[in-house]
Amino acid sequence: MTDPSLDMSTVAPTRNQWWDVWDQFKSHRGAVIGAMFLIFITLFVVVGPWLYGVDPAKLDIRNKDMRPFYLGLFTDVKWSWTRPLGTDHLGRDIMANLMQGGKISLAVGWVAMLLALVLGTLVGVFAGFFKRLDGPLMRFTDLVLSLPLLPLLLVMMLLFRDPLRASFGPETGIFILIVTGIGITSWMHTARIVRGDILAIKEREFVLAARSIGTPPRRVIMRHLLPNVMSPIMVSATLGLATAIITESALSFLGLGFPSDFPTWGKILFDSVDRMTNFPERVIWPGLAISLTVLSVNYIGDGLRDALDPRIRGL
Repeated sequence: MTDPSLDMSTVAPTRNQWWDVWDQFKSHRGAVIGAMFLIFITLFVVVGPWLYGVDPAKLDIRNKDMRPFYLGLFTDVKWSWTRPLGTDHLGRDIMANLMQGGKISLAVGWVAMLLALVLGTLVGVFAGFFKRLDGPLMRFTDLVLSLPLLPLLLVMMLLFRDPLRASFGPETGIFILIVTGIGITSWMHTARIVRGDILAIKEREFVLAARSIGTPPRRVIMRHLLPNVMSPIMVSATLGLATAIITESALSFLGLGFPSDFPTWGKILFDSVDRMTNFPERVIWPGLAISLTVLSVNYIGDGLRDALDPRIRGL
């Protein structure tokens, strides 16, 4: 007679670990709100221009310096429902510029973050797995960490801005320069985190077993090491995105970013400072967009850190 305890039909199916990750992530209220806001701001800058249908570069001198609708409802200022956030001193629509500027700022943030993530992961893996490369790579990482990053970026902008603009055009050249500059100055923390995890994981039994049967290093790294360091890499990616957005905004605010007719959130903020006394809302909106986007990304990073750490998952 068959033992009922061995009946496989009564055994619950194995639960995918990603469901456990999702359950932990959605229990972090700040991370969920941050993810919702990041989705909203992405749809706002990607889908919004199609729905709004206003050219951000169109000049309308007759309707310049219009105030937002919420001020026009309670004060005697020039406003219009067709320009809900008003216009600037050249008659350009502020809401359309926020959409266009957000698209560029987020694109710079994502691309620069991916570049820094790839560089940091490569340096961390090679330094942690190959003992002879550990010393040189980590000393180089310490050297880059010791450099003042903002002055270094300013020097790069001044040296390479004109050659790249001449080769690729004013917009594409500056985009390449900013993305490359942010990427190659933001990979160090990822490299140190990945290296530490690789040093610990490569001494585990399953890695030693793989190496003992002659598995080549490339396969050990791709099959056994990288999947086990995805948690810190993903957390580092979210924090890198926030850093890239802030750095691009700082460069644009200093007047070393994109051309004046090519808006980003930092550029809009820079152009609005001279008139912030009379038109404070022009500074508030881009500043609020930068702050809330960075805050949401940081909350997502906190949620991913908790959800991907098996030691605290489920607590």
